[in-house]
Amino acid sequence: MIALPPEPLRAALLAWFDRAGRDLPWRRGPEGGRDPYRAWVAEILLQQTQVARGLGYYERFLAAFPTVQALAAAPLEDVLKAWEGCGYYARARNLHRAAAQVAAQGAFPGSYEGWLALPGVGPYTAAALSSFTLGAPHAVNDGNVRRVLARLYGERAPSPAWVQARADALLDPARPGAWNEAVMDLGATVCTPKAPRCAPCPLAQWCAARASGEPTAYPAPKVRAPVQAVQAVAALIGSRERAHLERREGTLLGGLMGLPAEALLAGESPEAALARLCARLGATPGPLLGQVRHGMTHRQVTLHVYRAQAELPLQPVAQAALARLDQKALALEAARQEGLFPA
Repeated sequence: MIALPPEPLRAALLAWFDRAGRDLPWRRGPEGGRDPYRAWVAEILLQQTQVARGLGYYERFLAAFPTVQALAAAPLEDVLKAWEGCGYYARARNLHRAAAQVAAQGAFPGSYEGWLALPGVGPYTAAALSSFTLGAPHAVNDGNVRRVLARLYGERAPSPAWVQARADALLDPARPGAWNEAVMDLGATVCTPKAPRCAPCPLAQWCAARASGEPTAYPAPKVRAPVQAVQAVAALIGSRERAHLERREGTLLGGLMGLPAEALLAGESPEAALARLCARLGATPGPLLGQVRHGMTHRQVTLHVYRAQAELPLQPVAQAALARLDQKALALEAARQEGLFPA
């Protein structure tokens, strides 16, 4: 195993970070003493959302819930509506649950263990938040850190334990929060997956992957889970402005509202699934509006959207928290009304 000199390596990376680190709104405040609410919301949101997209969602969420007390007091439906478009809605549900705990305790956690005890906070997030808000010496381990360290040490298949051990060894005990942010910024802006910019990299002189001449070969690509194709039907009862909506169940979209829908059974046609859905609703099936496709967590969903008639309550669509799939389905009705394709 390559032995790297921690002191000059730390100095080089932190000097680069002080000069070129990203100016992000949740990084306001003293190093190691960041606003815990803003840092926490950002870390949860960015778990599955890229920074460029997450900035708008972050500002929108803080405008709706400027304090942890406001978030704790809000109905879950309002929280999901503010989270709309971010995806992975379990994050929003856990954030809401954790806010209630923090508000009841009267203070944010004062240790790594305290952060780890909150719903939706795992080892990575607890390490990040304790270092950012408390100056605690806990190294983060995410995709950017894994890639930077794998290239630095020339390791093609870094296990989580391997990455954590190297991250712990290199962590700057004097500036743990800045070090964590520096490694993540380096991975996001310089040591990128497909086109690393080795020339300006502050760690280039120590990087085994760069010396090999094939930096993108490190680490080897992860084996991805196969994508499952899912077929379903949905019924639009009402209009794109006011429609009959149902509350979703399960971990993926639980708590969101959406058009009544049914997944196709094995070998079943969309028309047969529609008949089954309409029987459940007491509705009369209508014409096909079209199909929409959407990727969700190793699934590729094709939704066949039909109009249907029924005496069921309607609600304003704009006030409901909807998944992106349902927004696409309602857009079919909008396109038909605007004459983009014939009725």
